[in-house]
Amino acid sequence: MRKLKNSELDRLSVDEFKRTEKTPIIIVLDNIRSLNNIGSVFRTSDAFLVEKIYLCGITATPPHKDIHKTALGSTETVDWEYIENTLDVIQKLKSENVIVASVEQAEHSVMLNDFAPQPQTTYALVFGNEVKGVAQNVVSASDLILEIPQFGTKHSLNISVSCGLVVWDVFSKMGIRKV
Repeated sequence: MRKLKNSELDRLSVDEFKRTEKTPIIIVLDNIRSLNNIGSVFRTSDAFLVEKIYLCGITATPPHKDIHKTALGSTETVDWEYIENTLDVIQKLKSENVIVASVEQAEHSVMLNDFAPQPQTTYALVFGNEVKGVAQNVVSASDLILEIPQFGTKHSLNISVSCGLVVWDVFSKMGIRKV
């Protein structure tokens, strides 16, 4: 076996990306403090053709060199918007019939492996602060809570890792195959 060169990967150009139909997934970042985590979320969002990212609260916005370091140009492809109050975003999305799912450990959460996305439904996945998680008022306003099963001694995963796991899981369960 031979590793493929980047030139052999047949990736979309920025213009092609902008014109391509997106996956019905929206990311909401609730007070993310690490610029590297923000950049990683952009990169994951590019990989799975996420519709949009909402940056809320203290979450920094592009352009910034520390976001760019991990985003590797995906801030130019993925649509994003800064809205200070996360609850305003949640209310806006719910009014557009988007199902809001906070990724958190909470009462009555649905384990990610048990989650079955509904067809023709757009989901907003909310990821929270590295220390405090998703704010309680956002959790309370969510339609559902998704929890990543964990079996070790730590209580959480890094937000960029959580985003990669959840977006891939939801994307794969949606049965969307982009070609």
